[in-house]
Amino acid sequence: MNFIKNESLFDLNNVGNPVLLDKYIFYTQTTTKEATNTYETKLFRIDINTKAITEWGNGGSVYTNLELSPNKDKILFLSNNTKDKKNQLFSMSLSGGMAKQLTFEKEGISNYIFKEDKVYYHTSSKQEEKENKSEDKNNFPKENVIDKVMYKADGVGLLASNLKYQFKKLELGKSEDEVLIEKNENFTINYISKCDTFALMSMSKNIFDEWQYGNLILKYDFNTKKESKLFDTEDNFYFVNTNPKENKILFILNDFSYKFVTQNNLVVYDLETKKLTNITEKLDIEIGDLIVADFQQSISGVNFEWLNDDEFIFSSTEKGKILLYTANVNGQIKNILNKEIHITGSSFCDNKIAITYSTLNYPSGLALFDIAREEFTDIYNPNEKFLKGTKLAKIDRFWFKAHDDLYIQGWYVNPLAVKENNPAILYVHGGPQVCYGESFFHEMQVLASKGYGVIMLNPRGGGSYGQKFVSAILGDYGNNDFKDLMTGLEYVLEKYSSIDRSRVYLAGGSYGGFMTNWIVGHSNIFKAAVAQRSISNWISFYGTSDIGAFFVEYQLERNLNNMEKLWAMSPLAYAKNVKTPLLLLHGDDDLRCPKEQAEQMYIALKRNNIKTKLIIFPQSSHGLSREGLPNLRIARLKAIQDWFEEN
Repeated sequence: MNFIKNESLFDLNNVGNPVLLDKYIFYTQTTTKEATNTYETKLFRIDINTKAITEWGNGGSVYTNLELSPNKDKILFLSNNTKDKKNQLFSMSLSGGMAKQLTFEKEGISNYIFKEDKVYYHTSSKQEEKENKSEDKNNFPKENVIDKVMYKADGVGLLASNLKYQFKKLELGKSEDEVLIEKNENFTINYISKCDTFALMSMSKNIFDEWQYGNLILKYDFNTKKESKLFDTEDNFYFVNTNPKENKILFILNDFSYKFVTQNNLVVYDLETKKLTNITEKLDIEIGDLIVADFQQSISGVNFEWLNDDEFIFSSTEKGKILLYTANVNGQIKNILNKEIHITGSSFCDNKIAITYSTLNYPSGLALFDIAREEFTDIYNPNEKFLKGTKLAKIDRFWFKAHDDLYIQGWYVNPLAVKENNPAILYVHGGPQVCYGESFFHEMQVLASKGYGVIMLNPRGGGSYGQKFVSAILGDYGNNDFKDLMTGLEYVLEKYSSIDRSRVYLAGGSYGGFMTNWIVGHSNIFKAAVAQRSISNWISFYGTSDIGAFFVEYQLERNLNNMEKLWAMSPLAYAKNVKTPLLLLHGDDDLRCPKEQAEQMYIALKRNNIKTKLIIFPQSSHGLSREGLPNLRIARLKAIQDWFEEN
């Protein structure tokens, strides 16, 4: 029996984007390719009864936004199998044949709406600039003029300022499209009325006020070309879906009462009566998916779908797992699926739900859930052969009592080849308003195969434990969350006597990187630590992160008028106390936690003659550990292991 390795990343597959139709499930399967250093996603169809699998699609390496046409005779998807590798819309008949490309936009398309024999979609194009013959002739670089607060985005870079955004209509069988709406600001059309008289449009609030954060819904009249707010409130609304009759619309509502960590509610809007009903107001749950892991690729999450004109299905994250519910327009709610799983995709048809999911020891799979019978049936495991020949770590679940008697959840990944006095790693998640949970973690399994026990805790400030829990550290980073981690560590050390207390290590990324930097400035119990995509200085973070100004003001409840307090909450202020060898890992193109954060911590420790090292990964944004270049993901894993081994 083999142990899992760093390179096992290339042997594992994950499935996502299920679309259920009668006896078939369409789905995507993503493989990490070592030879090309890329991720390859393919489209397949499986027969639920015979388990026969047929490759579908058009040979592209990316498939997203899978949908069935309204009359269920075609499957539509976005694919990059085009000359310029831009995502375009394709249609493929369910009776077979070649996929047909429907759009040919220079900048590709982002999303679409299919209605009867018409396709509506979003695209963008560069605005015409005044000719500058001398610059064009010499092909010299041009300056970037910035005049907005939100001018860059992690994984994107500087946001284009010369784009015009278009919403178009294409009637099938015709070659020419029609521009319905054109704006200089980005927008999304979510819904078009039956008779094409109006549309519902989503736009960011900061288009109108740069210092406003959130989303609003506008009603656009195609006849008058005018738009107006659908809801006369400052709350944030996000379109979800319309019922089959198209007289009720499901929205996500967020009143921003707890800023970034405010839990969402699901509301139903009646188009005829204009009544808005809050369905989940009395539930203290996190709507959607907040579980963090490092393996899942090209997934869509749970689709909130209408089962009929009065009932719909939705998901929540509760205590580190994804639950499914049904609800009706009168506010009656029923939990229909409660398993220790991470649901990564879903599709409803004929009282059944096709599901893609993961567990602690099951990387990815496809299943069918019968709502009436409450039966969960596995359909396909893309890693069956690998799992038969590979031993995975045993993972224990536990709860411990914090310093103030609050109970905190955690997981312990037992080391493989268990020895007396094995080392252990306290691994802090990012966010912080996300959570560890019932999902496969390649990195944690690899560390266990190297003989480490891995401690995964969900301290307060994380999601899936209610509003009070997730908002507990607002304006108070490094206090109760720090105490939760240290109390949880002591609990695990007492519970698992095989752990060598002299070889306990620390690691974390993003918020976990902040907390790693913070902990080594406030405790010397760890043998060595690794801070990844970290934060060390909230003052410089405010002005250099793509979300810095908003994050600092809404999470830390401070701004640049409170520099003394921001400095007091910055790990860099305590660098003089650090005695722990610290490795800093950072993406060169990280705009969420810019690399200057790691550089500042690195130089501070070098100045104090503390053992440290800084590794910068090229072509890598904030998500390096999850969707970064495969060879650099492997290099990152090896760097962590080498650091712990040499310390």
